[in-house]
Amino acid sequence: MKEHKLVVFAIKDYEYLLEEILRYSDFEKGELEVKIFPDGERYQRILTFVNGRDVALVGGTISDTDTLEMYDLAYALIKYGARSIRLVFPYFGYSTMERAVKPGEVVTAKSRAVMFSSLPRTSLGNHFYFFDLHSEGIPHYFEGQALISHIYCKPIIIEAANNLADEGFVMACTDAGRAKWVESLANEMGVNAAFVFKRRVSGVKTEVTSISADVQDKDVVIYDDMVRTGGSLINAAKAYKAAGAKKIYTITTHGLFTNNAIDKIKSSGVIEKVITTNSHPNSTRLDQDFVEVKSIAHIIVNQLSE
Repeated sequence: MKEHKLVVFAIKDYEYLLEEILRYSDFEKGELEVKIFPDGERYQRILTFVNGRDVALVGGTISDTDTLEMYDLAYALIKYGARSIRLVFPYFGYSTMERAVKPGEVVTAKSRAVMFSSLPRTSLGNHFYFFDLHSEGIPHYFEGQALISHIYCKPIIIEAANNLADEGFVMACTDAGRAKWVESLANEMGVNAAFVFKRRVSGVKTEVTSISADVQDKDVVIYDDMVRTGGSLINAAKAYKAAGAKKIYTITTHGLFTNNAIDKIKSSGVIEKVITTNSHPNSTRLDQDFVEVKSIAHIIVNQLSE
């Protein structure tokens, strides 16, 4: 019966991903009415009957506005009687402030996690889904009886890398901080891994001091879970190129590409192609000649179908 189907909603900036999820599944689309009042206040109304039903809500914390939109909708879905709720965050931000370095700093990632933890609990619990988090510690910030799933987008990354590069390529990263994750990818693919050692020159600038593996005459695929301005990526790519790499490609899960990052990456002349998932809305506004976008919709469907 129709009422047994999972009802899936999305915040406005993630409607593009909701449409893909629905194409890959037989879930029911959750209908909303949304408008903005003259003073900027948001009006939201849930049009689909949710009392006693299992619901999911898709949305990323790409801004504080989107975060509150996600929270408000989740709260309303629970209050209108959803028996279970699954909160899907294709992209969970606040990774810059995921820990305090200086006294008095606000750990935004933790405060947002505590905020979502405060949602009333449905009868079957509240389940949170995250994808390739920049910080492994974020799930531990959630409190109470929150159920957490951290999903890795390995299948997309591995398939993309194998299709991009010639046999015997090197799987690489931009710095030692992501070395274990990239080493795991490399081991699964049966290729070598590499990373660069960096020295901080100033508060905003770093320089590459060495590379951990031989890349001479080999294709290099640089994986970074998140690309924002592209500065670290370009510096690493130049270092691999200077070390003799043949062709260099980039794969990222979360392609934010702020501050004209794609133009900078392309004009650097050292990266052949960029592949990103559609976890962030910016993926819908990219130069499709240089950037290929892979959908995570089928991964989300598989998780919500379990």
